[in-house]
Amino acid sequence: MLSRIADSMFWLNRYLERSEGMLRMLHTSYVLSLDKGPTGMNSWKPLLNIFTGLPEASIELLENNHTEAVNLLLLDAKNLNSLKVILNRARENARGMQDHVTKEVWEQVNHMYHIINSPKTAEQLHSSDNIGTIEHLLKNCLLYTGITDSTMPRGMSWSFMNLGKYIERCLMTIELIDKQYKTIEYDMSQSKDILYWRGLLFSLSGYEFHLKNYRSTDYNYNVAHQVIFNPQFPHSIMYSLSRIKKYLDDVVKENNPSEKYSLLKQFGRLYSHVEFADFEWIKRSGLPEYLGETRGNLLQFSRSLSQSFFSYS
Repeated sequence: MLSRIADSMFWLNRYLERSEGMLRMLHTSYVLSLDKGPTGMNSWKPLLNIFTGLPEASIELLENNHTEAVNLLLLDAKNLNSLKVILNRARENARGMQDHVTKEVWEQVNHMYHIINSPKTAEQLHSSDNIGTIEHLLKNCLLYTGITDSTMPRGMSWSFMNLGKYIERCLMTIELIDKQYKTIEYDMSQSKDILYWRGLLFSLSGYEFHLKNYRSTDYNYNVAHQVIFNPQFPHSIMYSLSRIKKYLDDVVKENNPSEKYSLLKQFGRLYSHVEFADFEWIKRSGLPEYLGETRGNLLQFSRSLSQSFFSYS
């Protein structure tokens, strides 16, 4: 497979995973903003911090302005992380390698591109039915996931697509954990009930999973265990890393790059950093430091992967 094609496969799924994650967080923020109680979400600041490069002063001006925040996150072409920009980039990657994706995958990516660029979508997002439009976009992202899973051959294309997908998912999970635990100053001893953690769990599609699998009332630790260590939860750091490990082994076995052992060792250190960690270890270094180190190691691994397979300098 050409490096250019592998690169496009990798970024196609990174962009679509980022789109789905953004829309899920946006939908969660919108729904929880309707809750006027103490556990409601009354600010768009977390989303603006993650998906815009605005300075803190500008974010503070927008954090309570629903219309402007949604427009910036979804439609503003000047925001390089807006949904419009991300889906445009995803389509460019798919268009340049149509021979390497199925007809159904290309049609779904193209369909989403036309939805986000339609004047009708902009009108709906500025109307009272904007939540319906957000849900429609989110369902199309989920449809893309199902189409790729059911139609793409399980070869190198599939492996590079999933490397991009799970690297992006892992980075987004780390970002969300950090933002949520920062609100309690990373103090796990604070008394918080399950309603306090709804925003994080809904944003990761994990609220129902939590209620079914965690019985104790030590919610601060239970939520942290679920989103960091639980290998059965599809959006946990541990699960994402296990998927990266699987697809990395596949592409290394098939391509045998000259940096093979260096790349495997680098990822092995990252994987062990999560697999063999526990809360006692995290307490010694601190949760923000642990998350920061994990994120930094993953970004460095992603750069090394790109240099090995995509001919980046």
